[in-house]
Formats: sequence, structure tokens, C-alpha cells
Amino acid sequence: MLKGKHVAFIGGDARQLEVIKCCIELHAKVSLIGFDNLQSTFNGASKKDLTMDLLETVDMLILPILGTDEEGCINSIFTTEKIVLTEEHIASLPTHAMVYAGIAKTYLKNICHKHSIQLVELLKRDDVAIYNSIPTVEGALMMAIQHTDFTIHGSTCAVLGLGRVGMTLCRTLKALGAQVKVGVRSASLMARGVEMGLIPFYMDELPQQVSDVNILFNTVPAMVVTDKVLNHMSCHAVIIDLASKPGGVDFSFAEKRGIKAMLAPSLPGIVASKTAGRILAQTMTRLLMKEYEGDSDR
Repeated sequence: MLKGKHVAFIGGDARQLEVIKCCIELHAKVSLIGFDNLQSTFNGASKKDLTMDLLETVDMLILPILGTDEEGCINSIFTTEKIVLTEEHIASLPTHAMVYAGIAKTYLKNICHKHSIQLVELLKRDDVAIYNSIPTVEGALMMAIQHTDFTIHGSTCAVLGLGRVGMTLCRTLKALGAQVKVGVRSASLMARGVEMGLIPFYMDELPQQVSDVNILFNTVPAMVVTDKVLNHMSCHAVIIDLASKPGGVDFSFAEKRGIKAMLAPSLPGIVASKTAGRILAQTMTRLLMKEYEGDSDR
């Protein structure tokens, strides 16, 4: 239970709504900042302005998945107002307060560190990232089906990266009957690819591996699908980039070659916001409960 704890939400998307519901159910005091255009109402939550006085009472500050940009701006689909989280805002938080975001830019990391405020980056946690890979892969498959005129079954797919999303994606594509190649950077992942029944290759061999690829999925957050790689791909191939912005594909060169290439970050919030929100809610409330149970033991 979070009775007596003050949880403040600043901006975000539909995923935040599930987290808000969960905090209310656990009897936390909930404040919503940047939700003035929210149509639905929550009994137990109140809309507030972003002020130092409010933040002085906050135990848990929840930011959107992308946290802030490097100027402190926070995105929210629930308001047209510009929201900026300043160093003064962070300095107003009690020293025991925790700040949650999916990922944090240098700006947010620096101001939290400067004022000794604990910052939790949820998408860096294995449990969240693995759970999140499920709606990510479903969204990637949806895009692949929408933008091709052939079945995934029987096609040749390449997945760049065998991390948490890459592994789920490879398993799913293989289960659908695709021939799956996977680009890796280490001998251990090469072995894992073989064990999974995939066709692994080292990333420096990428230009030689793409000539027969129908759909290429990138999960690597670095420029890996360069003009050199694109020159070896069929103009009928489709590229779906799942890496965070700006992605890992030379999109302008792909367009020149007539290759359909799409950047598709934040798919969980787009294709399965309820599930994605529940993943975040369960993780955050579990961490909070553990933190406060520890406080009561001391």
C-alpha cells in the first residue's frame, strides 16, 4: 500500500493512465501535471500546476518514457502547454524522493545527480525491457504485414541485434516460418544464434548478408544500415527500424534507392498502451513498495 505517499505525474501518453490507476488503487495521493486536456477523470487524483511548493511534498515523480529532452522539455499528449522541468524543480524535491523515466537524457541525469535525487531508468531494467519486447515485436509484425504484399512465412528476414527485443523478434519470426538471419557483434551471441536455429553473422559482414533479405528489422541504436549496406539491398525490401531516435538507418539514401524504410520507436505505447502501462505500473509500484518497506524496517 502507498497510503500517505504523494505521487506526481508530469506529462506522458496513454501508458501513464494505467500507472495512475495503479497508484490510486494503492491509496497514494496522486497529482497530475500537464493533464489539462485529459477527458477521463480519476477519483483520487487532482490536476495541478508544476510548482516548487507542490514538488516539496512529492515522494515519487513519474516522467514520460522519454523523460525530458536536453532542455528539460517534457512531452505530453494531454496538454498543449509547454512543460519544462528545471534544475530548481528537482532541487525542490525531498532528498528521499525518486524520479522515474523510461530513459534519461544527460540533462535529467545531471540535475538529479547534482541534487542527490535517485533516478530510475525503467527501460534499462531487464525485466521491463523483456516484457516490453512483446508489444514491440507485435507492433513490428503489424507494420511488416501492412507494408508488404507477401507473407512473413517463407520470407527472408534479417534482425540486427540479438538483445532483448532482437531475441523475442527472432523467435517470433522463426515461429511464423521465416528464414531468420541475425547480425551480432560477439562470439557468445553468435553461439546463441546457432542454438536458436537462426543464421547468425557478424555485423561487419552486413553488406554481404542483405542481398536476399525481404524485411530487415534494426534494433541497434547506431548508424549500421549505411549507404554501403543499402546499395546491396533489393529495392523491394522493407526496413523497420525499432531503435530509439534517430535510429540506425540512412533514411535519405534508402529513399533515393526506392527502399521503404520506417522508424518505429515507442511501439508499445502505440499498439498496446494498456499492456505497456501495466508493465510500468507493476514495476514502479513494486520498487516503491520495496523502498518504503525498507524505510519502515530501519
